[in-house]
Amino acid sequence: MLRARDGPENPKNHSSVLQLQVQELLARVRPSNGPRMEKVEVALRKLKRVIELIPNREPTTVLQAEQDLQKSHNITIPFSELRPDLENKFLLAYTKPENINIVGSYARKTAVRVHGRLVIDLAVTMPSHIFQDKDYLNYRYFFKRAYYIACIAAGIQGSQDCNYKVAFIYQNGNHLQPVITIDPILDMEEDDFSKSKCQIRIILAGSGNLFPSAKTLPHKNCIRNTVPIIQSAEKIAEGTPLYNATLRSECSSLSYLNLLHETSTQFDSFRDACVLGSIWLQQRGLGTDLTDGGFGQFEWACVMAILLRGGGLKGKPVFSKNYTYYQLFKATLEYLAITDLMLDPLVTYSDHINLDAHKCPLFFDGEQGLNILFKMTAWSYNTLRHEAQVTTETLKKPLGDKFYPSFITRINEPFYRFDYLFSVPITSTWEPSSEVLDSTDRVTRFCQELFTVLTTGLRDRAKLIHPQITMDQSWPVTAAIPSMNSCYVIVVGMLLNAEQSRRTVDHGPQAEDKNAAAAFRAFWGEKAELRRFKDGSIKESLVWSTENSSQNVLDQIVAYILRRHMGPEVTEDIKFLGNAFESFLPEPITSNPLAIYQPFTKAFESLEKEIRCLHGLPLQIRQISAASPLLCCASYDVPHLDSDEYLTQPASIYVQFEGSTRWPDDFAAIQRTKIAFLLKIGELLEESTSRFVAKLGLENEQHRLLNQAFIDLIPPAGPTFRLRIYHERELSILEQSRRDKSNDFGEREKIAFAISLYKRDFIQRPLHTQAVRTLCTRFPLLSSSIRIMKKWRDSHLLSLHISDELVEILTIRTFLQPDPWQAPESVTTGFFRTLAFISKWDWQSEPLIVDFGNEISTEDVEDIALRFNAWRKIDPGMNRIVVYAASNLDPNGISWTEQGPSKVAATRFTRLARAACNLAREQMLNIEPSALFATSTAEYDFVIHLNPKFVTNNFGQDREGAFFKNLQVQSSLTTSLAGFDHIRLYLEELSRLYRTNVVFFHGMNGGSYIGGLWNPQTGLKDWKVNMTYSTLLSLQPGHAKTVINKTGTLHEMARLGGDMVSRIEERR
Repeated sequence: MLRARDGPENPKNHSSVLQLQVQELLARVRPSNGPRMEKVEVALRKLKRVIELIPNREPTTVLQAEQDLQKSHNITIPFSELRPDLENKFLLAYTKPENINIVGSYARKTAVRVHGRLVIDLAVTMPSHIFQDKDYLNYRYFFKRAYYIACIAAGIQGSQDCNYKVAFIYQNGNHLQPVITIDPILDMEEDDFSKSKCQIRIILAGSGNLFPSAKTLPHKNCIRNTVPIIQSAEKIAEGTPLYNATLRSECSSLSYLNLLHETSTQFDSFRDACVLGSIWLQQRGLGTDLTDGGFGQFEWACVMAILLRGGGLKGKPVFSKNYTYYQLFKATLEYLAITDLMLDPLVTYSDHINLDAHKCPLFFDGEQGLNILFKMTAWSYNTLRHEAQVTTETLKKPLGDKFYPSFITRINEPFYRFDYLFSVPITSTWEPSSEVLDSTDRVTRFCQELFTVLTTGLRDRAKLIHPQITMDQSWPVTAAIPSMNSCYVIVVGMLLNAEQSRRTVDHGPQAEDKNAAAAFRAFWGEKAELRRFKDGSIKESLVWSTENSSQNVLDQIVAYILRRHMGPEVTEDIKFLGNAFESFLPEPITSNPLAIYQPFTKAFESLEKEIRCLHGLPLQIRQISAASPLLCCASYDVPHLDSDEYLTQPASIYVQFEGSTRWPDDFAAIQRTKIAFLLKIGELLEESTSRFVAKLGLENEQHRLLNQAFIDLIPPAGPTFRLRIYHERELSILEQSRRDKSNDFGEREKIAFAISLYKRDFIQRPLHTQAVRTLCTRFPLLSSSIRIMKKWRDSHLLSLHISDELVEILTIRTFLQPDPWQAPESVTTGFFRTLAFISKWDWQSEPLIVDFGNEISTEDVEDIALRFNAWRKIDPGMNRIVVYAASNLDPNGISWTEQGPSKVAATRFTRLARAACNLAREQMLNIEPSALFATSTAEYDFVIHLNPKFVTNNFGQDREGAFFKNLQVQSSLTTSLAGFDHIRLYLEELSRLYRTNVVFFHGMNGGSYIGGLWNPQTGLKDWKVNMTYSTLLSLQPGHAKTVINKTGTLHEMARLGGDMVSRIEERR
């Protein structure tokens, strides 16, 4: 939404307003130093004192160390997945730490609460003398480290001064780095910091000179005894970058603490830029933890600090020291978005690193010998760059809200973030396809292989593939370390390429390219086949069929490659949600979703040419305009042209003649002239070679100021069109009549109503139809997203209140203003994002503004806001205009909402959308799509159940036997029932008779019942003459009251419906 409340007149004001919003945000997120945080300080000091008093433990063997801790404190040493060999001669020991410091963002005063909790790191530096020179090899450092952290846990657990919950957790999700978490126990003591919502982590560090940095460079192999002798020298020489960087990060943690502290001192903007970066990362679900992508506040701060000091040409700084915090934040985002550190790694202060060996993004700090991005994978880095690119584009836009999409909206909900989702389990029987020397755990290896096969198999169908890892967080210090062999579920999200994701034929390499063809067949197996194409080329190819298959093309590809390369047991419990909601459309979506509308488009173009070529019309035709959802690819139900269905849905078109002084000035005379023109057009078309059947129809007979005639043009085969004449003189006459002061109030109301409908039908609807048609061509899946939203609206019986055009505008907004995401590339994503916007949209205080063609300026936004505020002042009770939906085509904002929804319907619309979003958030991939389209009738006062024979979307087949037989025969022969919809006419009659007393609800596309709510004003009230509804006398003490005759009114409704009404259920 273009938020009118921001209200700047120029880009400079846009920037100043944004910076004011950011300043307020920074002030709110900084932790306060109140009494609650003082208790945290007390707990930190107490923990430091307890750790310093832990007694030394003499060097001992691994087996003896485990037995001693288990016997004395019931503590299990948190060794990693690879336990130390009991035959190894190295010894484990514990001595007093060299120092204990508060480190991390809390120490730098840049901390931001994550999920409402603040984590404070207490770093314990292990003494160097407990390690040997070769301990950097074969996990020996990490075995000794695990024993050291277990001794600290035993000391805290055994201390009488500490009454805390003590548990182990992997630092940053790295199974090589178990650390201790300290949580308070509610005992109201002086160190009970539960109200602060903080958690203390005790982490370990090594001295900076513990091991030479040259030994732990990314291309070095530090895991050697696990390689069998029979392996090749090439395999033995393979680097272990994750293991090496984990070791180096512990030895350099204090150095980075000093680096970031010095940078904060030298650059005033650095600290706030770190906080702003933390907020941006948190809202996107990115963090330092391996499961969160491996890029969090620490990595953000280090990247900024290094680029403020160097990293540019000839070692010059990339960022200027004069940047404000906001400029520094934007510069960091742009650096992440533009620079591809996979292809173009950055190395500072080092000439000894092998760049050919890296398999992850490389931002190498030569001073410390550490790759800052060592925890990142290929997919998490792609996700980081994508989010940086999207936010950078958002901040560059001259209009629109930048603050909420960039810093407030939480965008990591899978349904909104990705176009395609599926979950796949890691079964206990799964084994990696090849041995990996590095210290990656089993879950990460699975994700790496999954990412590789999906990237190879999907090619350009997917722009981004992101496996999301969810692992257990912590475990008690008395329990064994959680097994990595348990069954985990990986959720894979994808951003699709809509133009390529549904293609059914994949072209492989040429047959002459033997090596590429062999690799292609090795990957695809029996699915690959050699084909000759129309251009004469012979290629390896893949053919995917959508016929007789319950899976779409993408589901088939994913299931096949996972079954072939990951094992059949992996695909047994796979769950797809990529295109689950497409089943609610009448027909499957193909690679060209607009193909089903092509017969209507071609028929309209043909009819337009034929009308323009007619001879004998008194005036030349200026314009022929389409004004129907069928002609802008937005109709939910598309008639089948091989049946009589097209008769029930004639597509509206308007014809405008050239101006002439011969047109009469009387409104009634203009209507008669229109009828004459329509008869002449019908006569000429019936005489043409196309053999149209023309049927003149009348409408609005009770409203003399509205258009009163149309003509249905029915070809021998093809769509039916309903033609009306647009004459601009009518609006001028109505405007003059409105200014005539001799008219009474009732007459002026009728004139205003006629003007509103005239502008809506003859001016706005053709413009809207053309704009929607253009956008559906620009966004291939917009049409299907609009249709599924209309299906959802109809399923919840809101068709009478939420117009088709309003649904279209809301869905178009999702595609044109997708911030903080990119435009959806799937129907499911378009559907959920539209629901999410509706659920959060405060229509009482915010107008909806959608720019169809990048034409709205800041002045236009202000004008729309001014009109909206004027409506709210004129009508504070929102009795006339409830929802305000403006666009560059309709700046008045009431064309599609003046006739509805009411406050009741708009509130229900919002609540239903909110409930759907909550259900999706709770059930994730276990959601049943049909649950979102199931509605309850419990809230209605009465329900009119319609006869199933009359409820249909079709004209012929489904209603066989539902109508009088002679009328069915007549409809097929004389086409007299073109455009006839008995349910719609019944609802119009009910609304005309009871609209002041009853609110009706119905779903137009096959709804089997009509819900009704009694107007509260029809309750008990004093009796008076000329009441507008049937009443019953209710005797009250002292005087008589009347109440609406509900039973009698319902009987009238049943009598009006005749055979269409099977029964009426009265609730209250």
